[in-house]
Amino acid sequence: MTSPLLKRFAQYALATSRRFGWLPPLLIRLFVGYFFFETGWAKAHDLDGFARRFAEWGIPYPTFNAALSAYTEAIGGALTIIGLGTRIVSIPMIINMAVAILAVNLKHVSGLNDFVELDEPLYALCYFWLMIDGPGCVSLDYLIASAFGLCTPDAIAGPIPFARAKDP
Repeated sequence: MTSPLLKRFAQYALATSRRFGWLPPLLIRLFVGYFFFETGWAKAHDLDGFARRFAEWGIPYPTFNAALSAYTEAIGGALTIIGLGTRIVSIPMIINMAVAILAVNLKHVSGLNDFVELDEPLYALCYFWLMIDGPGCVSLDYLIASAFGLCTPDAIAGPIPFARAKDP
């Protein structure tokens, strides 16, 4: 049996954490979005050098794929920052990270310890989370959904609802 004081404290802590539920997706979007915007912008402004690295890594059609990767990062990062099309943008960003892992990084990984120290899986996981949970209520996706009534704001800014078994 729990004490009433402990129960009240737990309820207060949960209520307080719910009030700040908008903050984690905003911070993730700002941090990851800025990182990719910045790196994509730099790569787009040195496509020759970036294409040479793609050729060294053995990636086919290095010029095309370097441009595709650079602009995916720059545009995807910018859209992530403002929270526009976040769930859709997450797909090419995850693919970009998967290619980086498989084509470049996995050659240097000898075990789980090496793999978990890579940056790319963490970025892919951030985008996976944004794809599933949404951009949050401080996003253009949320504002558009609210303004035009395309769907309930929770459907665009909150987690994708999953079917739950009914209680007997």
